[in-house]
Amino acid sequence: MITKTISSALSGALEDLGVTVLPAQINLEQPANKEHGDWSSNIALVTAKNAGWNPRELAAKIVETINSNLPSGIENVTVAGPGFINFALSPQWLHQVLLAVLEQGTKEFGRTNIGKGKKVNVEFVSANPTGPLHAGHARGACYGDSIANILTAVGFEAQREFYVNDRGLQMGLFAESLLARKSGNQIPENGYAGAYIEEWSEEMPDDLSLEETLDWGCSYAQGDQRETLEMIGIVFDAWFSERSMVDSGAIERTMNDLMKNDASYLKDGATWLNSSEYGDDKDRVLVKSDGEFTYLTPDVAYHRDKFSRSEWLINVWGADHHGYIARMKAAMEALGHDAGQLTIAITQLVKLVRGGEEVRLSKRHGDIIELREIVEEIGPDATRFSYLLQSVDTKQTFDLDLAASQVMDNPVFYVQMAHARLRSIQAKAESLGVWPAMPLDADLSLLTHERELELLRDLYNFTDLVQLAARELAPHKIAVWLRELATSVHGFYHDCYVVGDDISQQLTSARLQLVEAARIGLVSGLDLLGVSAPDSM
Repeated sequence: MITKTISSALSGALEDLGVTVLPAQINLEQPANKEHGDWSSNIALVTAKNAGWNPRELAAKIVETINSNLPSGIENVTVAGPGFINFALSPQWLHQVLLAVLEQGTKEFGRTNIGKGKKVNVEFVSANPTGPLHAGHARGACYGDSIANILTAVGFEAQREFYVNDRGLQMGLFAESLLARKSGNQIPENGYAGAYIEEWSEEMPDDLSLEETLDWGCSYAQGDQRETLEMIGIVFDAWFSERSMVDSGAIERTMNDLMKNDASYLKDGATWLNSSEYGDDKDRVLVKSDGEFTYLTPDVAYHRDKFSRSEWLINVWGADHHGYIARMKAAMEALGHDAGQLTIAITQLVKLVRGGEEVRLSKRHGDIIELREIVEEIGPDATRFSYLLQSVDTKQTFDLDLAASQVMDNPVFYVQMAHARLRSIQAKAESLGVWPAMPLDADLSLLTHERELELLRDLYNFTDLVQLAARELAPHKIAVWLRELATSVHGFYHDCYVVGDDISQQLTSARLQLVEAARIGLVSGLDLLGVSAPDSM
């Protein structure tokens, strides 16, 4: 890698200058301003004091030493500001990037094995089976699925899991509400009064008991949720039932383990988790004095079960669950698990806007905005890409009109149009018989236009970026990179003709390879976000 070449050149120059005290790792960054080169290091700034040098003078000496015997791939080295060292790389180095992308193709580009097959459980959505998925579930759904894609790309064995909260008071109220609607009676107090209850009750068989209604309603809700998620390409590997833990005795076994570990105690007729000893701000009730489990108890048993199946747990929770993190980590530590292997991502709220006004109610039902409605209005690609544009820990405004429009201001259209333009170039070349045949001896040295080099710089960054997105669980970084690559593609499309009477056959051959490499980059990035790469728009 060129970064290793640069680091080696810097450490070698410092050694030649008698500077022996070096940091554990030489820091390299890519300057935002291309005029400052391709890579920059602050090594002179961090070593000058110990070496007894002025930072800029040391930087000048380092630059002089490296420029006297430039390593392969480096074109020139300069000093900037108080002592930054900037490296401009040769186009020949970037041409090697192009060949590597072509060799890897869409199946391998950006993929590594830093996960080494480690099993990771990604639990997300986990909505109660008491109604359809609404807009509030959408961000976590798109995020969780993309996280699983990215982790798989870097070598983890990722499983997508949906936790079905199919027991408790809310399920009883749901069943009673369906029965009431079916018989034309009044909805029970605190019951479910949404318009969908009436629609679903019409589908329900006659003469069901309350228990049968609960089973039917849970199954129907899960079917509706599953169908909605599949509309945006999300398929879960497992749907884990809360009721199954009661039936199997998993909750009782969890309570026994906590007691054996001296992590729970009795007080005022209730059973408490001694969570304050494990980092929580206070102890939490597990079993109330009337013998009922609290909301926490089955969750603890569920996470205990997940740890038996996976080495790393990732939960995607809504903003209202922030205060729940410490107690869950405390419970896992009390059971003997490494709390550091439980990662919880909190998604912030999204404001939906249409026509400049915030959307609060459904067109169809008037009470909730269903995720299904959003997908039907703007399509699965726009839904996923739009929700992934920002870090999930920030509040987001989602403009439905923009997401549905075919204009360059629409981020997903902008990126997909870049792919369509590359495919149009390939289609023209194919009609002339010069594609897909790619001569292996194409003269890549002809690729010197700044638009061409911008594309290659973007492609070079992708593999490192995927690893960063995996470490930080940040699919929005992929979305940002895709927009940057799309900008480079659009610039290349306007300024660099590929096929034409004024373009030599040699340059056409070289540029067709660049077109395919850029296309591979767009497809690879979009695939991680679960978004398609259409051939035309």
